[in-house]
Amino acid sequence: MKILVIEDNENVASMIEMFFLKEGIKGEFVQDGIDGYERAKQEQWDCLIIDWMLPGMDGISICRKVRENNKTVPIIMLTAKDTESDQVLGLEMGADDYVTKPFSPLALMARIKAVTRRSQPQPNTKIHNNTIETPHFKVNKDTREVLLDGRAVKNLTPKEFDLLYHFLQHPRQVFSREQLLDKVWGYDFYGDDRTVDVHIKRLRNKLGSSDQPFFKTVWGVGYKFEESDDGFEPQDGEDPTKEKRP
Repeated sequence: MKILVIEDNENVASMIEMFFLKEGIKGEFVQDGIDGYERAKQEQWDCLIIDWMLPGMDGISICRKVRENNKTVPIIMLTAKDTESDQVLGLEMGADDYVTKPFSPLALMARIKAVTRRSQPQPNTKIHNNTIETPHFKVNKDTREVLLDGRAVKNLTPKEFDLLYHFLQHPRQVFSREQLLDKVWGYDFYGDDRTVDVHIKRLRNKLGSSDQPFFKTVWGVGYKFEESDDGFEPQDGEDPTKEKRP
């Protein structure tokens, strides 16, 4: 495993480096944000660990810029900021997880194993040209045909199909409302971001069940697609990922 750590605190970096040596992990350590971002672009990493406060470029900016070109590399933010709003901001900028300082090396290692495991391709998923096959779905983007457990689904609207196809392309990846609006509706969409909630609710009603919900709420952040029922809490469409409007 090859991990890039962007951390300007020498004591923290030394502690992580000692633990990496013990675990047989190849780590590279960079103290400056700009230099760290350049290294992040230059190689294929198994995980990026990025401090929030850095000289040159802060960790949030690095995370956002990395995600513009690399959607899959796991990113863990190290931060002394422990408020919920700060944590949500980091996740919305593309981080997969965060670790609040001070932390134990064992806790960090557990997070590394978790995010790298989630980043692996979902088993039994095949993508060929514009057709995606998963354990439950077969979806053809060209013909816009959807099969669920071998049965044709014919009642999806164009945007519901686009949203489903986007999630199937990125299984287990968490998207905020804003990210889904950009990716599925387009940058010129000026409507209410609650339209995402409406479409998720419709997809849940048309495709999911209590045994297999597919579309899951990540509290305070957004939604993800996963073909298992672990950790799902049905919300009847009104998902409390941010405050309701009056």
